[in-house]
Formats: sequence, structure tokens, C-alpha cells
Amino acid sequence: MNATQTRPAPLLDVRDLYAGYGKLDVLRGVSVTVGYGELVAVLGPNGAGKSTLLRAISRFEATITAGTVTFDGRDLVVTAPQALVGEGLAHVPEGRQLFTEMSVDDNLRLGAYSRRDRGIEPRLESMYARFPALAKRKNASAFSLSGGEQQMLAIGRALMAQPKLLLLDEPSTGLAPQIVETIFSIIAELRAAGTAILLVEQNAYLTLKHADRAYVLENGSIALEGTAAALAGNPRVQAIYLGGAPDA
Repeated sequence: MNATQTRPAPLLDVRDLYAGYGKLDVLRGVSVTVGYGELVAVLGPNGAGKSTLLRAISRFEATITAGTVTFDGRDLVVTAPQALVGEGLAHVPEGRQLFTEMSVDDNLRLGAYSRRDRGIEPRLESMYARFPALAKRKNASAFSLSGGEQQMLAIGRALMAQPKLLLLDEPSTGLAPQIVETIFSIIAELRAAGTAILLVEQNAYLTLKHADRAYVLENGSIALEGTAAALAGNPRVQAIYLGGAPDA
């Protein structure tokens, strides 16, 4: 790249973000970017502000008090929260937030509420093809699903809107190791298909294995950032998040 060339603008550009709840700022000066088709992870201890970051971006419960959030060239700070899905941003919050009394099929259809075309039925069939376990339970209530099936349903519901960027908050929480591997395989497939992902996750090993880049968030601020490979080799990350250096 020569001096006359410029890097393309990222899909998501968060600059100097201060956000929290009421008068309490949980995030203090956080800057994060996600490129088109990129998988970016956010690691950190409990209470660091990871979920608050995703909630601030999606305008779900958290309030932005300062800073900028630009998504695909649009200023999200002044965009109505209910319009974000239509703009191409989908959020799968921690705890999944499913309509548990409704069927699998109805939950998926609700994910496409922002679409105005006739592509809902083909998208629905593609979700059942991607998640065969859901196809077998399409008429069952979301409440009756296993934890892994509920997580697949939450991801599938978000994908029904065909997002450019998927915000994933702790998708492996409470799941058996085999199901965690399945969820990360799904995440890898989505990234390979061109969906950009901002992933908050406690499983640092699998996260850094699949991510392009990562940030470490501590006490509401970015403590470390870099490529996933570089952070996986960082002694501090190894000691705190990976259970010690590989040769320890």
C-alpha cells in the first residue's frame, strides 16, 4: 500500500466510547473496529464491560454518554434502536432472550420482522438446513429445547434478518464441551460466508483459535489489542485467560 492509498473504512467503528447505565459509565474511552467479514473477539474478566459494549452498540439497555459508533457509514448514536436490525446489525444477547412460550418456527419468523421482501420462506428453510436439530423441533416451544438448541435458535433468529454484523454475547455459556465445539463451528461457518462478527466469550482458547483480531477489556477500558495469534502468544493473556503458557 503506497502513500496515496487509504485503508477501507471498517464496517463498525467505535471511537472513545463512554457508556453504561443511568449515571454510571461502565465503559471509559473504548475504541473498537470490525472490518467487513471479520471475526473480532472481546475477552476480559467478569464485570469488565464486555456485555455493556455490545449493548451500547445495539442500543439495548446501555446508554451512550460520549463517543461515536459508526456502522456501515451510519451514525448509530442518532439512529433509533428499533431501526438497527433493518440497517444490518443483529444482537444475540447473553441469556438468548427467546420467546420461550412460542414455537421454534415462530421465533425464527420474528427474526425477519424487519424484512419487507418475500425472502422469508427461503431464509427459514436455510435456517432449518443449517440447524437440523431445530428442523426436528420446529413446532416445539423454545422453552422445551436444550441449552444448545436454544443457542442455535437465538443465532438462527438473528440470521433471519441477514445481518452484515452479528453481535454474539457469551454463546457458549452453560453448554457441554461438545455443544460448545458445535457453536464455534457455526461461528466459523458464518465468518467464512462473509458475516462480520463481534464476539464476547469467556472461552479464550477457542475464541482466539477462530478470531482474526481480539481486544482485552479490563475495568471498562481496552488493556490489550492485536491479532488473535499475537494475543494467544502474549504471556499476560496466557497466564490470565489461557491457564498458563503452552509449555508451562
